[in-house]
Amino acid sequence: MVRHGTSCAPNAPTSRVHLPHLDYDLQRHSSHSAEAVRAAGQVDADVAPLLAEAESAGATVVVLSEYGITPVSRPGDLNRVLRAAGLLEFCTQGGMEYPDPWTSWAFAVVDHQVAHVHVRDETGLPRVRDPPRVDTARSSGGADQARHGLDHDRSGKLVITADPDSWFTHYYWLDGDRPPDFARTVEIHRKPGYDPAELIHDDPAKGCLKAAMAPARRRDGLRCTMGVVPLAPSRVRESHCGIPESPLDGPVLLCSDPAAPGWAEARNGLRATDVRPLVEQLLRVPQKYRAVGFQFLTKPTARFCMRAGGHPPRTQGESRWTSTS
Repeated sequence: MVRHGTSCAPNAPTSRVHLPHLDYDLQRHSSHSAEAVRAAGQVDADVAPLLAEAESAGATVVVLSEYGITPVSRPGDLNRVLRAAGLLEFCTQGGMEYPDPWTSWAFAVVDHQVAHVHVRDETGLPRVRDPPRVDTARSSGGADQARHGLDHDRSGKLVITADPDSWFTHYYWLDGDRPPDFARTVEIHRKPGYDPAELIHDDPAKGCLKAAMAPARRRDGLRCTMGVVPLAPSRVRESHCGIPESPLDGPVLLCSDPAAPGWAEARNGLRATDVRPLVEQLLRVPQKYRAVGFQFLTKPTARFCMRAGGHPPRTQGESRWTSTS
């Protein structure tokens, strides 16, 4: 919601609400499942009072999905391929294998259907560009990345996208008995990529019991992990971040301002990086401040009205807006 504060945040020009219902359950159960139908009903129930409050406050409502979610059935193990090719190094501690990106020639940071492959030396690119035994992917680099706005410092030398029915795991160990201790836990910082299996219990009954016992063991001074995440990528039903085959499978933006559709048509549709200018226009941010800030937006819902520090000066009649570093 933009332009006006609400009772939830009366002094803020924007209120941002994250609704994960149709993300998590679709990855776990698929969009055709009974769980997905229940999640859609829950979204309706949760959004209704927000819309009512926005209408009473005279606020403009923007509803944004960052991606569409589609069925997948073929996981691809990029880091295992890089390791088999001698490009990814690892170290062993306590019989468990951990990735060593500092000494590796190449390693992949994966996120659902896209992966950034970081390469130490560009002379190694030919060995990485077309990963052997991965028939679920296609790669782009150089001019291709520039064309898609991905040629920035945080990008890998190669960006690899999965086929529509595939997605990438972060797995790099080759021996099923040697995964690291964090492999079966919810650990978003140590894994080389997002792990959608964290949404799934290995065994619901045993998993809940193990999770309940872990705090007690820790109080007794015992080192332990929850260990409830399965190492079974086949249980992931749907994924996202790839290139959709149809616009119907892509992200959606809804706006209550009647001028927004014309603004989008004038731009021949919207890209992810067009979301911020749209919201800035709705907020009536002065033009001189619109060019300051993040140039590359991977999460537009979190960054669409941020800039690099400080509040802009206000003149009579200008909307107040918040900035952050």
